Amino acid sequence: MKIHSVRILQAIFYSVLLSLCITSCKKAENPVKFPLGSFPDSTIALEDLNSQYDDLEITNIDLVIDDTDPETHQLFGNIILIISSNRTSLGEQYDPIQGQLNFNWDQTSGDFRLECNITQDAFLTKLINAVITAGDDLGPYRRVSTLDGYEYLILSSENENGDLDLYYFKNQPILGSGLPEIAGPFPVQLLNSSADDKYVCMDTDMDTLYFSSDRSGNFDILMKRRPAATNITDWFNSPYESSLPLDSINSQYDDVCPMVCRDILVFASNRPGGMGGYDLYYSLFKNGKWNSPVNFGPRINTQYDEYRPVLGSHIDFTNNFIVFSSNRPGGKGLFDLYFAGVSIK
Repeated sequence: MKIHSVRILQAIFYSVLLSLCITSCKKAENPVKFPLGSFPDSTIALEDLNSQYDDLEITNIDLVIDDTDPETHQLFGNIILIISSNRTSLGEQYDPIQGQLNFNWDQTSGDFRLECNITQDAFLTKLINAVITAGDDLGPYRRVSTLDGYEYLILSSENENGDLDLYYFKNQPILGSGLPEIAGPFPVQLLNSSADDKYVCMDTDMDTLYFSSDRSGNFDILMKRRPAATNITDWFNSPYESSLPLDSINSQYDDVCPMVCRDILVFASNRPGGMGGYDLYYSLFKNGKWNSPVNFGPRINTQYDEYRPVLGSHIDFTNNFIVFSSNRPGGKGLFDLYFAGVSIK
């Protein structure tokens, strides 16, 4: 009887041991069902950035921070923003304010989440205080140059004649807890004319600069190439030279707000044939030139004004995203900020 009981206990023990071995040897099921993210097709109002006033423009999105959390299977993006808004002056002139945009993609469920808020970063506060003038300050553009190691902020401000000129500020990158000194404003002598010059952007390598000007009577998009041996500061401080209009892009109407993301250029135009007012367009760089513009269509554009498009991307997402302003009905103010995913081919 005792031998029989021992054998039963041995059988149970080996059965449990075998079960544990089989379970542990099984390959764990992979919880990742959606390894690549997708920005949503629907247009999302950035409610926590918008106000009852005009929130017209944001900086470029080169300062996006991409990240992945392998434990929670989340793809993250964090974007630091400088926004042109007239909220501070209660509807008078446009001044910069700061904010941020955060998104994440759940690789297990395919859920996309977007959050945004106004921020009070110490360095951005210092930078914005240096930038603000008594007139309009428009089209902020921020880049770090690998040519000289400086971070640049370029924007348009009103000069003594009431026209818009381009100015730049520069600072060393932020290291540790100290706030670097900010030099400027300095006029971009290379580009400024007696007309309105605004909305600067640069290509990925900072070899070519694009901006808008009405020196021909209506606003066109112009370009300027940087000499290979010249750094950004010396280039901006060079004597004025005429810039080349983008004939493949421009129309007889107003073409403004160029922004380049790799081989895609987006801009706003009030040319005929759109949805109404200013519409958003894109052009692809192929065979050494910018191709004819394509309207983003009714998913982005409305019969109202869409303005200041900024294109962004994330290495683990299948499409791009666009942030823009619009005075369409349903917002908090006249111009509000919106977000949407776009697929450009």
